[in-house]
Amino acid sequence: MAKAPKAPAKRASPAPPKNPKNYVASVSKAFAVLQSFSSEAYELTLSEIAARAGLDRGTTFRLIQTLIELGYLQNIPQSRRFRLGVACLDLGYTVLSGGTLRALAEPLLRDLVPSVSDAASLGALDGGDVIYLARVGTGLDRHKMDRRPGTRIPAYSAALGHIMLAHLPRDEQIRRLELRPRVKLSERTLTDLDALLDRLDLVRQQGYAVSDGENAYGLRTLAAPVFGAQGSVTAGLSVTVDATRMDMAAFRDHALPQLMRVAAVVQELAMKAGLSS
Repeated sequence: MAKAPKAPAKRASPAPPKNPKNYVASVSKAFAVLQSFSSEAYELTLSEIAARAGLDRGTTFRLIQTLIELGYLQNIPQSRRFRLGVACLDLGYTVLSGGTLRALAEPLLRDLVPSVSDAASLGALDGGDVIYLARVGTGLDRHKMDRRPGTRIPAYSAALGHIMLAHLPRDEQIRRLELRPRVKLSERTLTDLDALLDRLDLVRQQGYAVSDGENAYGLRTLAAPVFGAQGSVTAGLSVTVDATRMDMAAFRDHALPQLMRVAAVVQELAMKAGLSS
């Protein structure tokens, strides 16, 4: 007997506005429609968008038509489905381009590949996710890992997420870890909350994070923090190597000093320029 199709996930209710007098509900609803889409659900019907955004069909229909007119959504030809439009890409590229840490970090990341690692990345924490701001890679084609700027991965599952979560207060760590379902991406992925909190304590104590096949089979990753002027972590840097290239101990000995050096340089340059992620 065929399985029933999985119901679309409903968007989590947003936090109450800090200043209700200045809060425009229609704008919030429009963004709820846009945020209904994800890398797993990049084409949606009207009903699916309404369910994910927590809106009625009539409101959703009008918002969709408005966003199509503005270029932020588009119809899929000969279909009743929709996808994000090119205007969203333009906004994202603007955020990820000049004037941010990306411009400072990318040249330094290139120095790490391939002499130190097969890939080097800059990421920031966004809710319960890591969003990639920059990525330089070579030699990892067989793993088919998409880590282009703008790509999101669950923070609980990655060294890059751990290094940034580790420097948050405990209640904020828990809040972010609870924002999305924690599923095993490999047999080594930590999903238990207490185990993750213990890991974050260790990461904060040692000053770097390690992932050995936890986020993806056959990959080893080290991550280091980039601190802001107030002592909070504004971003993270990571280096990744194919597991067939070297074992974890050799990779740590080889790559960690270089990674920490680059993180310190990015941090110093960012503070001088007054930049954040």
